[in-house]
Amino acid sequence: MQCCQHCEHEASCIEHVPIFASLTHEESMEIIEIASSRIFEKGAWVYRAGDGGGTLFILHTGLVKLFRLNASGKEQVLRLVGPGSFFGEWSLFSSLPLTDNAQALETTTMCVLQGEQLKALMAKYPSIAFKVLDELSRRLEQAENRIEDISLGSVTKRVAGALLAFAEDRAEIKLPMTKGDLASQLGMTQETLSRKLAALQEEGLIVLQGHRKILIQDKSELLAISQED
Repeated sequence: MQCCQHCEHEASCIEHVPIFASLTHEESMEIIEIASSRIFEKGAWVYRAGDGGGTLFILHTGLVKLFRLNASGKEQVLRLVGPGSFFGEWSLFSSLPLTDNAQALETTTMCVLQGEQLKALMAKYPSIAFKVLDELSRRLEQAENRIEDISLGSVTKRVAGALLAFAEDRAEIKLPMTKGDLASQLGMTQETLSRKLAALQEEGLIVLQGHRKILIQDKSELLAISQED
């Protein structure tokens, strides 16, 4: 089976996704055959709460925000999705309408896989299904940990943990989201987040540069704060 020109984007999109990493070339080509390309401009809705599900979205370039709105219209950011990651997987196993919203934060290209076709391939290649379930389990654990942090962890602990997660092994952070979105994800107001960041700067642990750039000055102390009971 040869990959035609219009499949090139799908191939580059699929090959960087961990759940498809162990597939043979022939198996990958079957995935590519059922994939279609989509481009979403900045601010465009990928879907809204209440829409029908059954679709897997795989990001190739760009950034997508997943969030929910409560009855009063307040936004709760669930997570950001970047290149090589995917979303919509929960709806593959449920007939219920989508409960979250997905919006492009910048021009985004992605591959779209229709659920029924993908589930047929999961039946044919169980390794795909197992990897999807493994990712679902990991995300569920992350969600439970976030709920625990919001319920039991101090504001300072949550902020320190988020900074360390963004930094990884680097001393310089460029926040991938606005401070308003970060505050929402951490379960606090933007004003509270700004005050805590300013306090950490006064203590010499970080240096704030502009709206999104942060320099880590004392990683060990931030780590100690993030691990406080």
